[in-house]
Amino acid sequence: MKKEEMRKYICGGITGCAIVGFGILLYFIIQKVDTISSAIHMILDILMPIIYGLVLAYLTIPIYNFFMRKLQPFLEKQIKNEKYVHFIGKLFSITLTIVLAIAVVVGLFAMVIPQVIESIKSIIQMAPDSYYRFLTWIQKISNDNPELKSLLVNGDVMDYMQNWFDAFLMPTIQKILNGLTTGILLSITNILTLVKNVIIGVIVAIYVLNSKDKFVAQGKKLIYSAMKKEHAKLVIDEVRLIHKMFGGFISGKLLDSLIIGIICFVVMSVLKMPYVMLVSVIIGVTNIIPFFGPFIGAIPTSLFILMESPIQCIYFIIFIILLQQFDGNILGPKILGDSTGISSFWVLFSILLFGGLFGFVGMIIGVPTFAVFYDLVSRLVNYGLRKKKMSTKTEDYKEI
Repeated sequence: MKKEEMRKYICGGITGCAIVGFGILLYFIIQKVDTISSAIHMILDILMPIIYGLVLAYLTIPIYNFFMRKLQPFLEKQIKNEKYVHFIGKLFSITLTIVLAIAVVVGLFAMVIPQVIESIKSIIQMAPDSYYRFLTWIQKISNDNPELKSLLVNGDVMDYMQNWFDAFLMPTIQKILNGLTTGILLSITNILTLVKNVIIGVIVAIYVLNSKDKFVAQGKKLIYSAMKKEHAKLVIDEVRLIHKMFGGFISGKLLDSLIIGIICFVVMSVLKMPYVMLVSVIIGVTNIIPFFGPFIGAIPTSLFILMESPIQCIYFIIFIILLQQFDGNILGPKILGDSTGISSFWVLFSILLFGGLFGFVGMIIGVPTFAVFYDLVSRLVNYGLRKKKMSTKTEDYKEI
């Protein structure tokens, strides 16, 4: 038997064994999915401070680099020893970065949380009166419009709303009020855990910022040791693309959402709408989510304002539509540009997929994650076509 045939049989046998082994592993995973899921959640809970630290370090790297660029020339003029220049520059840059990040977060919470709590209390306390005012407004409109009144009366809409209010809304509010004590105790426990994770996360972030150059060098060393030189270069280029995608998209989206929240706060304050801070926070936070964010934020906030004033609710809906048009067509493209390079369909697909798998966080990271996967597949496809000496332009395949 020739060596080529022997090699073919051996490769086939190895492939068959690999497929069988993968099938057995998949069956085991399906059978033990609950146990595996519990183990993963336990590991994630243990590593949560590390995750917080890595996220904080990643988000603050641009600030750290900015301080390093500004401090380095100044320190070089003052200190002759290059080693001390780098050490002192890193020390001051890390300190300023962490202090600035903590100051921004604490300042935002100090401004937002008290007003949000007051708004929520006001909503709970005013819910009954707001509902009756809403019914009065509906009744007035129906009296001015006989056709609408006939529809409401004949369709038993008013009776349905009254029954819904008495049987569902008021008992629900009462349950919320009765469960506040338990909720507060659970919240205190969660807050203490969060504070612990954040404190450890800040320490981790300091270590990561201090050693980021070393970590990058170690990563490159590992890649070059495990792969051929040309393959290692491709992997490093792909990692750079991932950093560009995630860094550009997330930082740009955060800035975009902050501006949208500020615009919402200013306009609502000028128009003297209710729950200004609460609504602005919800609109700004949900705007981080591409595509669905504006709708997710607009629906509950519209209901809040509707309970206070139906007319202002209409004005608010018109304002939100104009604001999202401004964000989608002017502000968003100006800040983000074409940072992902994927079409609207794939944006929608990635949000639905990752949102279903990982919830709110998945909806945020879904677009850049899928953009990286999309780019990787595109490179592999183009590589295969070039090996076959075929065109890599999509337009050339429309008529085939």
